[in-house]
Amino acid sequence: MQKDALSIGELARRGGVSTSLLRYYEKEGLLKPSGRTPAGYRLYAPEAERTLRFIRSAQRYGFSLNDIRLILGAADAPAGDERAIREIAEQRFLDIERRVTEMLVLRHELEIFLDDVARLIDRSVGGARSDHYRALLEQACGHEHAASRPSSLRKLIQRLGCRLAERESEALLAELRGRHIHIWRDEDGYAILFADTDTALQQALERLAASEAECEAHVEPEVSLADGGLLFRARGENAFLYAQLFLALEAGRA
Repeated sequence: MQKDALSIGELARRGGVSTSLLRYYEKEGLLKPSGRTPAGYRLYAPEAERTLRFIRSAQRYGFSLNDIRLILGAADAPAGDERAIREIAEQRFLDIERRVTEMLVLRHELEIFLDDVARLIDRSVGGARSDHYRALLEQACGHEHAASRPSSLRKLIQRLGCRLAERESEALLAELRGRHIHIWRDEDGYAILFADTDTALQQALERLAASEAECEAHVEPEVSLADGGLLFRARGENAFLYAQLFLALEAGRA
């Protein structure tokens, strides 16, 4: 018997999985035994525990078994496969960012709705009942989370080769910082509504849209007049970058 080797039962216990799952991973070429006992039971090297945890983590993040197999085989992969592996990981990261953006947008609009509810209660009942509601609202939702931010936004912009990463965009973004917005998912992108129509804002949005006209990361955005404000529409699979950007700008974090 190999020194320090793990039985299939011990490895399953350490990884919090069933022995049948370990046999399935073996069948899929993800986790191979290092040997067998005289009685024919599978044995695994100590490193198998780390490999198992990696496989389970990758699955939780949405990687397919084929993706995981490619990543695990990177050390023996032919030259040039490193780029494919990196692209798989980055694509999954972008998928997660898109989902995160949808939650950020939903939270943003829910906070606005709850503020409207609080004002309605103030007008309707006032007094202690209104104060009690606001205390419950603060306890349940609070506003500390508003300090959180999509810390990876700048890295995402740079990784995609987006023109928003260029230094010239800083002055433009300064004009948009602190502006109140409504934002929602809109078919194949996002719609961002600014609740005013001043000339400086419109020019800034139009310059932003024009600056992205030749950006490979985006479909060119559109700016139009809407009911009581200006509407900025971003389309395409990377439109979530604009949603995160405008949320950060409203809070003064970008």
